Amino acid sequence: MTFIAGVDVGNNSTEVAIGRVATAGKADILSSSLVRTIGIKGTIRNALGVIDALDKSLALAGLERNDLSLILLNEAAPVIGDVAMETITETVITESAMIGHNPGTPGGLGLGIGTTITLDQLETTQVSGPWIVIIPGEFGFKEAAERLTRAISRDLIVAGAIVQKDDAVLINNRLHRSIPIVDEVRHVDRVPLDMPAAVEVASQGRTIEKLSNPYDIATLFDLDPDETRQVVPIARALMGTRSAVVIKTPRGDIEERRIPAGSIVLMGENRKEVVKVEEGAEAIMKKVALVSPLLEIQAEAGTHVGGMFEHVRTVMADLTDQPVSAIQVQDILAVDTLKPQRVLGSLAGEYSMGNAVGLAAMVKTHKLPMQRLARKLEEEISVSTNIGGVEAEMAIRGALTTPGLKPPMAILDLGGGSTDASLISEAGEIKSIHLAGAGDMVTLLIDTELGLDDRDLAERIKVNPLAKVETLFHMRHEDGSVQFFHEPLEPRLFGRVVVLGGEGPIPLEISEPLSKIVQVRQNAKKRVFVRNALRALERIAPAGNIRLISFVALVGGSALDFEIPKMISDVLVESGVVTGRANVRGVEGPRNAVATGLVLAYVNGEN
Repeated sequence: MTFIAGVDVGNNSTEVAIGRVATAGKADILSSSLVRTIGIKGTIRNALGVIDALDKSLALAGLERNDLSLILLNEAAPVIGDVAMETITETVITESAMIGHNPGTPGGLGLGIGTTITLDQLETTQVSGPWIVIIPGEFGFKEAAERLTRAISRDLIVAGAIVQKDDAVLINNRLHRSIPIVDEVRHVDRVPLDMPAAVEVASQGRTIEKLSNPYDIATLFDLDPDETRQVVPIARALMGTRSAVVIKTPRGDIEERRIPAGSIVLMGENRKEVVKVEEGAEAIMKKVALVSPLLEIQAEAGTHVGGMFEHVRTVMADLTDQPVSAIQVQDILAVDTLKPQRVLGSLAGEYSMGNAVGLAAMVKTHKLPMQRLARKLEEEISVSTNIGGVEAEMAIRGALTTPGLKPPMAILDLGGGSTDASLISEAGEIKSIHLAGAGDMVTLLIDTELGLDDRDLAERIKVNPLAKVETLFHMRHEDGSVQFFHEPLEPRLFGRVVVLGGEGPIPLEISEPLSKIVQVRQNAKKRVFVRNALRALERIAPAGNIRLISFVALVGGSALDFEIPKMISDVLVESGVVTGRANVRGVEGPRNAVATGLVLAYVNGEN
């Protein structure tokens, strides 16, 4: 009787299965364990995590290290992926022609249209207006309100105001008639005078309607079709805001310009294609499909995408002791996204959602890094260690222990850096594929589209459901259900959207509503996980037809996500494919598939 260990070193976790080999061709799995991977997958630092996981499994089985006859490591290919973001559009305002602004507490309500004038000039003008009054920071709210009141008493028409300080509500509360007032306009001295302007403020909980619609702006300022096309970027930037100012000057200009973002060269077996990143994700992925199977991808130096490719190749070169020039990027996933950007030439620090392309790239490796890890383990714990087999092939052998599964079937392993898939035929032949893009890409999209600049927080949003704390005694979950509490919640949670992690509610310091955050999270998962699941299955399916696959089992950590399995199942059910989480050996759920597969493949003489 001998004891062997299957070890799966993943990007995020390391899993172990201890098997007892009693007779040839049969093994009993005695125990399993899971720990966090230490270091980059495929490096010697992984040994610390592997030894920790082995000790835990051995203890559960009542064994010691010297009871082990053999350790089988997964062939970690691929291990290196990276993500980057290329901005491809930006909004530029010249001559201060039109500005959009959205302060936290605007004053008044409604839409005001008039001509811009300073508070001093309003004192002496004999023209009745209507006027949009510019109030610099040297005026306090009391003096500003008194001057506006005097002007109104002289039968001047004050239609709205633009204020430098945060005084809009204080000024409006002192007027006999409410007017729309936008404040916190930092560069109020740059606002052009004697120009047509419009100020709009919506009621609380609502957004502006007129200044976010290019045709309404055209109506207000009598624009021709060419001028209307120019205001589209501003109208887009103002969508969803509660207040805004738009000023028209005859020489002004606004444009949404595309930023050169470099190009990608795709080299396949039979053809070569060049695509510019600014053409967008759909154009890139069409070209990727056109040249498939890909042999190598190159990127233009000096761009973000060029830098990302260089980083991936450098890391792999360090791992394998090969020159950087010998490392080839072999797959890429592109996703269209939106990125908050400061509007160039703005007067109040406005932001606009610019178009961007998120990119994930991947290089394939070979056994060499894992062979080093095997030698390190042998030195540390004096147990013979071999490379047991390719991850995706071992995963499908482990997944086949799921009750109710039989060949032909496929598995999807949705990891952090890559999406792996493999298919086993009725004859036992296995075909596998490794594609760029998985959990890390989803985290990048959430971080970017919500403007968090905090990858850890984006990761929490990705893997946990959300809720809104409406009072200190109840919260409304994202599915609409309400949860009540006997004891009051912490005051810092009041009115906040919270992440419901294992450590309790975590408040988000962003103003986006609950529904918007949920939408961003779900769209990111669909654009990466669902798209890559279909891309991978099409590559391994007989004749490229997913309908010819009877069963698909999800394995790995992402299979435990609370919404990814349903998203993928909803798409595959249209092809008549039975889809669900694997339940390895009927007890592990989607975990431990590779480690179990390593043990089973060994006793069957398949590795």
